[in-house]
Amino acid sequence: MNFLDNYFKLSENGTNVRTEVLAGLTTFLTMAYIIFVNPSILGDAGMPKDAVFVATCVAAAIGTLIMGLYANFPIGLAPGMGLNAYFAYGVVLGMGFPWQSALGAVFISGCCFLVVSLLGVREKIMNAIPPSLRTAIPAGVGLFLALISLKNSGIVVANPATFVTLGDLHKPEPVLAIIGFLTIVALDRLRVTGALLIGIMVVTALSFVFGGNEFRGIVAPPPSIEPTFMQLDVVGAVSKGLLNVVLVFFLVELFDATGTLMGVAQRAGLMKEGKMPPGMNKALLADSGAIIAGSVMGTSSTTAFIESAAGVQAGGRTGLTAVTIAVLFLLALFIAPLAGVVPAYATAPALFFVACLMLRELTEINWAETTESIPAVITALVMPFTYSIANGLALGFISYAGLKLLTGKHREVSLMLWGIAGIFLFKTIYLPG
Repeated sequence: MNFLDNYFKLSENGTNVRTEVLAGLTTFLTMAYIIFVNPSILGDAGMPKDAVFVATCVAAAIGTLIMGLYANFPIGLAPGMGLNAYFAYGVVLGMGFPWQSALGAVFISGCCFLVVSLLGVREKIMNAIPPSLRTAIPAGVGLFLALISLKNSGIVVANPATFVTLGDLHKPEPVLAIIGFLTIVALDRLRVTGALLIGIMVVTALSFVFGGNEFRGIVAPPPSIEPTFMQLDVVGAVSKGLLNVVLVFFLVELFDATGTLMGVAQRAGLMKEGKMPPGMNKALLADSGAIIAGSVMGTSSTTAFIESAAGVQAGGRTGLTAVTIAVLFLLALFIAPLAGVVPAYATAPALFFVACLMLRELTEINWAETTESIPAVITALVMPFTYSIANGLALGFISYAGLKLLTGKHREVSLMLWGIAGIFLFKTIYLPG
């Protein structure tokens, strides 16, 4: 106990081993849904689901261990929502990338992330992007996730006349998805820990009775990770569209991870007078390393989870909370049979709930200033309507710079933002698709 106290500075942070372990368990239960959702999404991209399940657990464990042991932060990491959707539906299915090349792009973005973290310019990049676009990006990703979840549940289907329409609500899939969503919302409102995970399990249990699903057991040795381990194709990523894909991965990772780390740190009382805590740079490096490790294991970008705030609320203040989360992710490797029978319409309610939470960002936009609000709306709406996070980012940055230029407000645009908008404009004109 003395070793743990000294290493993690428990007494200094006003906590103890029991509190940290319970906080880790709390965070794990709130983010464990990713071990079911991530294989479902990446499986749509043609990746072997069993191997992705293992890669998800191992990448989450590695990233969270680095966060706990190196940065001493009470934050869990796992493959990020939105980033996995862009990987599967934008890069692989939308652009025609082999999933191996997409993993190569994730690896390169992780290396870029590591460089900007080491050089200490990550915060400068964040500050160069206007608040309206920073808030519009997660909102747009939320709308994109909402469309994917509605499609996976059968609530929204294709229509040749109107593009999309309401699905057949007499089928068990959409009905069970609706039950799952209402369950998640109710449990979350009642502050029940693990609401998303419980919702997924409820729908999965009902699917055995009403959906024709077959039970295959719960516990078994982990499947092989070999089909995805070290399968990344960096050369293929470079040859097939490095600039566009890596830039999108980098920007979304930047806003997602940095915002999450700062938000959780503030809730934990680690930020004094609005200043970054002493260990924040280590946390940024840990986050960067987790992206690289995840791509090697065979999963989309690994990032800090906002659900870590649940563990902080339960008293977690140090890296011991993160180490507990990592151990639980490793133990989760042994529930592969359960993960394998979770249908897409069981994970869809969790996706839709996350999407609803992400839309709260829209309240932060300055609606009175149209040169700020219009590009934000363009960013958010283009993502779901073109089924591409990349298109939303591109048109958002281009329209922001263009409107500022046309209204004489060009001095409000940072040099870095001009550069990003220029890159996206070049890509849009000369590198379609």
